[in-house]
Amino acid sequence: MDQFADAVIRRRKAVMILFAVSAVLCALLFLTVEVKYNMAEYLPPDAQSTKALKLIAEEFPQALPNAGVTVRGVSLMEALAFKRELAGLEHVSEVLWLDDAADLRRPLEMNGRDVTESYYKDGNAHYSVTVAKGKEKEGIREIRALLGDRGSVTGEAAEIEFVQSATGTEVRNAMIILLPLILLILILSTTSWVEPLLFLAAIGMSVVINMGTNAFLGGVSFLTNAVTPILQLAVSLDYAIFLLHSFGKRRKSGVSVETAMREAVRESFSAVAASASTTLFGFMALLFMDFRIGADLGLSLAKGVAFSFVSVMVFLPALTMSVYKMIDKTHHRELIPSFSNVYNVLRRLAVPAVIFVAAVIVPCFLGQSRTDFMYGYQAAFDQMTGEDGDAEGEGRSTAMVLLVPKGYAAREELLGGELSALPHITSVMSYAKTVGTGIPPEFLDASITERFYSARFARLIIYTDTPQEGNDAFQTVEEITAAAERIYPEGVYSAGQSANLYDIKTIVRKDNSLTNLIAVISIFLVLLVTFKSATLPFLLLLTIEAAIWINLSIPYFTGTSINYIGYLVLNTVQLGATVDYAILLTVTYMRDRRVMPRREALHSALGSSFRSIIVSAVTLAAAGFTLAGTSSNPLIADIGMLLGRGTLLSMTTVLVFLPAMLAVFDKAIGKTTYKSRFYAEKTLGQEAGMQ
Repeated sequence: MDQFADAVIRRRKAVMILFAVSAVLCALLFLTVEVKYNMAEYLPPDAQSTKALKLIAEEFPQALPNAGVTVRGVSLMEALAFKRELAGLEHVSEVLWLDDAADLRRPLEMNGRDVTESYYKDGNAHYSVTVAKGKEKEGIREIRALLGDRGSVTGEAAEIEFVQSATGTEVRNAMIILLPLILLILILSTTSWVEPLLFLAAIGMSVVINMGTNAFLGGVSFLTNAVTPILQLAVSLDYAIFLLHSFGKRRKSGVSVETAMREAVRESFSAVAASASTTLFGFMALLFMDFRIGADLGLSLAKGVAFSFVSVMVFLPALTMSVYKMIDKTHHRELIPSFSNVYNVLRRLAVPAVIFVAAVIVPCFLGQSRTDFMYGYQAAFDQMTGEDGDAEGEGRSTAMVLLVPKGYAAREELLGGELSALPHITSVMSYAKTVGTGIPPEFLDASITERFYSARFARLIIYTDTPQEGNDAFQTVEEITAAAERIYPEGVYSAGQSANLYDIKTIVRKDNSLTNLIAVISIFLVLLVTFKSATLPFLLLLTIEAAIWINLSIPYFTGTSINYIGYLVLNTVQLGATVDYAILLTVTYMRDRRVMPRREALHSALGSSFRSIIVSAVTLAAAGFTLAGTSSNPLIADIGMLLGRGTLLSMTTVLVFLPAMLAVFDKAIGKTTYKSRFYAEKTLGQEAGMQ
């Protein structure tokens, strides 16, 4: 470490130039990063809906309808003319309407009420529109420009456009709010006006490098692009604080600046590495999710932690050595008290904390496993845009496509009839129902038949009056699949927003248990290596898991739903990021316990680590609450709220519950920890009397 630190100090200009050049290049690379907005792209290759989407793309020239357009107050002929205008838009590839399902030359009553009212009711026309993939933003804006105030747009493409438009602005707003907050926290917790800028420079450099290197991943999700910079900044700021605090402490001892930095790097390296490792393994647990959004987010966050570690241990020492005179000139008194006697207050809460945790831990563990989840963001889209066609009774909310084996006209007709009889199905469009089984496909133009038949499959488009997700939507998916598989036992495929979300629901419930197990085992091993104790890893994990279970059970007990990604991410992020607080307190306690009795060791450990834990927790909680307050996307907002609330809960359990556990299991810790060398208490009777 001394040689490493010497090399950084001697070549500090070269180090700063290298990082500056890397940051500039990565900033340019960041502009080329493809951001993906369709969550269905992250379903595993063997998912049923993934296979269906692939087959649709291979077999049919028309893509799956992904938008619903409603025009109010139009006659039948006006509606037909508007369809032609819609179809003529640059980024619209197909428009389906009543004339595709019925003969408009006949009276509407002869076409069947269900079919007619699915497309035209009370002077309102409802169209199924296919917007070109990857052009949702442009296509939806074209449609809205054509519509004006005459109607509304719903569906997957409209939601993607909504997320695309909102995410970039909201991330920028979050940073505008968060950076001054963090700067204020750092100013209050340091003794120099310049130090906070050094912290932000070191972590900011690593954030830019991390986001730029996402270009080599082949694109990232909008979630990863929005959440990663904020979480990376919040969880790794501690590394920089720890190094510079150590540097300042060494300088007070009177050694030279070079010696102080060399010793600070040596002292900080193992502590920062242990802290980074727990966070890193927490994020890496997401890599094992079948739903690949976890790997997308986990890899970017883990990469960010690694870059932050390198930046703090290499770039920050070089930068600090170049501007240490400015640190001296801008010195100010401590603005936050030392809290050296905070144990006298917290110990009074120890017994109530243990009783509370013992009383709620089982109900909270059971409650968090029964939380209701949301899998899409239709509700947020409807709320933010006011374009809720379902609430107004303006037609179907979603479309689903079935692929069945081709060449069985009678079975196709039977399936269409059974599907039409299901409760929430408003219309079924197939060759058998639209054209009829009496006319062989060979007799018709290819422009008609290619909509329904490929070389191997027959395609049925099914419209429902359900939202995209929820009990009714998922039950309808199950009923459609069951009916199709009963008639086509050789196999069917289904796709569409409800079918995709149904697959996501099925997959993520399996992912949750796996990622939690991997995160807990990984961090347990890190704790085992760090403390060389058979007792401490269990106590630290219990402390943080109790906070996690309380946090995740709140939606269940309050009867609210949360987005599944927020739940999955929080399980690993809260564990990986906040177990550092428990590590800091316990490391300090174990060090002091070698020279002090139990009570004095707890007093000293809490006094010396309290401020660091508070600063770190408030920073991470501020990042979470900022995300929650600035994002209209429930996926990002839920992550923010759970993270902010969970961080404060973890901070509370570490400061109140963990000291009580350390006191209760003090003897067991001493006996089960390798070379614990606990202070031999010679006046146990007196100590017991004092307590």
